[in-house]
Amino acid sequence: MQPRIKTTVVGSYPVPDWLAAYPTEQALIDATMVVFKIQENAGIDLVADGELYRFDINHPDTNGMIEYFVRPLENVRSSLSRSELLHFQELEGMSFRSKPSALVEGEIGEGTLNLGADYRRARALTSRPMKFTVTGPHMLCKTLLDLHYGSKRDLCMALAEVLADQAAEIDAEVVQIDEANITGHPDEAEWALECINVVLDAVPTIPAVHLCFGNYGGQTIQKGGWDALIGFLSGLHADHVLLEVAHRGSWELEFLARINPEVGIGLGVVDIKSNTVETPEEIARRIEEAARVIGVDRIRCVNPDCGFWMLKRSVADRKIRALVNGRDLFEGR
Repeated sequence: MQPRIKTTVVGSYPVPDWLAAYPTEQALIDATMVVFKIQENAGIDLVADGELYRFDINHPDTNGMIEYFVRPLENVRSSLSRSELLHFQELEGMSFRSKPSALVEGEIGEGTLNLGADYRRARALTSRPMKFTVTGPHMLCKTLLDLHYGSKRDLCMALAEVLADQAAEIDAEVVQIDEANITGHPDEAEWALECINVVLDAVPTIPAVHLCFGNYGGQTIQKGGWDALIGFLSGLHADHVLLEVAHRGSWELEFLARINPEVGIGLGVVDIKSNTVETPEEIARRIEEAARVIGVDRIRCVNPDCGFWMLKRSVADRKIRALVNGRDLFEGR
């Protein structure tokens, strides 16, 4: 019997020590196979590749979710002068970064970014339903130092158009856009929504969006709440949105119930900012409480609040198993 509520992960997985020590293409393939097998053995319904190929040892705090996407782009420069660094440090909203991911000095093009190749490498390693993750244009534009476009909205749209072209050739069962900065900047929701929807509209399969309040070195970065983003969430051209709930607590469930009912909910029931491994009973209780408030039919899937990259593998693996066991307990399976 197929479960009513699917289990999935958000995307990232802790980089195995042996891959960091010997980062060859074959080692990457082997490590990705391990990530898939761990999820498959646990019973995850929709698996992800772990994003291991994005990790940059020089930028461990963001696990490569930013630099990997922007540095291959055309007219983007990663080496910055002292004055350019000082300029970035004066900008609001990026105080958790000491320097930008890169500098934009001309019209952005795709350069050597090739997400389709990354997807095809992973797709060949599992026969299970799979999601592919892409950092969204709002998050990317906020980390760049712009010397060309003159507005965040225009820079965001340029990034969205590049990402849309790449997303169009990815036929994973779900393509998920990751956004972790808009949660703290609801005043930017109007133009961010416009740009994110450009990418979502290009997805040939099921589009999804993951939003959290930051996972920078395992810490929350953005201040705010889901109540300020109901309109934004309701306007996304997404099948479902995966939201951070476990770490924040259930007090915001009433706000999630106000989201456009055509947008399903991916419920965060695993706290990735804690090393404590939830019991299946705790997971089941979180699903049950949410089902009472927002309705069980609104819950498209259950998932961790965010990616697992900052945890030890032994902790991440047990949380993955607990997620499936908790869902099964809730459904009486």
